Amino acid sequence: MEFITEYGMFFAKAVTIVVAIIIVIGAVTSSGNRGKKAGKKGGIKVTHLNEQIEDMRDTLRHNILDKENLKLIEKDQKKNEKAQKKEIKAQLKKEKEKEKEKEKEKDVIKESVESAAENETTVERKKRVFVLNFNGDIAAEEVASLREEITAVLSLAEPKDEVVLRLESPGGMVHAYGLASSQLLRIRNAKIPLTICVDKVAASGGYMMACIADKLVAAPFAIIGSIGVLVQLPNFHRILKKHDVDYEIISAGEFKRTLTTFGEITQKGKDKVQEDVETIHDIFKSWVKDHRPSVDIDKISTGETWIGMQAKEKNMVDEIRTSDECIVTLCESADVYEVEYEIRKSIQDKLGSLLEGTVDKVFSNWFNKSSSDKYQ
Repeated sequence: MEFITEYGMFFAKAVTIVVAIIIVIGAVTSSGNRGKKAGKKGGIKVTHLNEQIEDMRDTLRHNILDKENLKLIEKDQKKNEKAQKKEIKAQLKKEKEKEKEKEKEKDVIKESVESAAENETTVERKKRVFVLNFNGDIAAEEVASLREEITAVLSLAEPKDEVVLRLESPGGMVHAYGLASSQLLRIRNAKIPLTICVDKVAASGGYMMACIADKLVAAPFAIIGSIGVLVQLPNFHRILKKHDVDYEIISAGEFKRTLTTFGEITQKGKDKVQEDVETIHDIFKSWVKDHRPSVDIDKISTGETWIGMQAKEKNMVDEIRTSDECIVTLCESADVYEVEYEIRKSIQDKLGSLLEGTVDKVFSNWFNKSSSDKYQ
């Protein structure tokens, strides 16, 4: 009797826990649906990289240097800032004097004042650099964020400014990377200088994007190239045939289906796919040649990849440098802003990302442990 009572209590607790889990899942799902109905997609996040770098430098100084050295550095900074302000005032004064002369000559007060205001703005404003990031997967899914970031930047940027794209991609689907490349063309068409930095890899569709740059910068050991086209899929027709399983396809159009996973692949179908692949490859080659006329397209369009230093010799990139070097150098003479489009995640997405991150961390730790044991 006591056993039955204990079992009943255990069963009740188990049911309670299951019901609680179902309620939580239902609440999460409901909340996510409400978020979708509200139509909240995302928003632009801007980080002033000059300030970020300066904060890191100040933190390092305060932890390493003594008080006397810190005072000397602060004194020099104030002196430099004062000199810069003085120089700007002198430039403004010269511009105003020029405008006064124009007023006397033309005797058009309104136009002269407006022109002076424009000149003052030109002198005061430093060059702006907008830093974007693109980490491409096989479907180039980040193009959704990239298009929003470019739209935001183009609403403010002027030809005297610059866009820097930190690009990492091993390539993927032709149509997806074609769209991503077209987004970058919007920057070129707006007459705004475009610099693309590759620290790790820009291959296939990634290089399709990279070659659009006015200046293409690669790290010494970045992987560059893979100008080729690939189509592959497994075919189980023989297995189905061996087990007397029929697979039927009903289609209209001679080449509606050429390569399939379960149907029989004919020589005619193979020839058609080969023709399509070669056509796309020719278009890819023309695209690269149009945007980088200095390359020998026949030598670099073999599907091979090269490291950054080799790619420089083949005129596939313009400069060997990391993106960090480029950005730190730009911060010395311009206002540099990192622009990111952040997509608002539902609670389900956040929980999914948390679970995925936990699983990745477990497998990563296991792999690192296995690797360290192997080489000890």
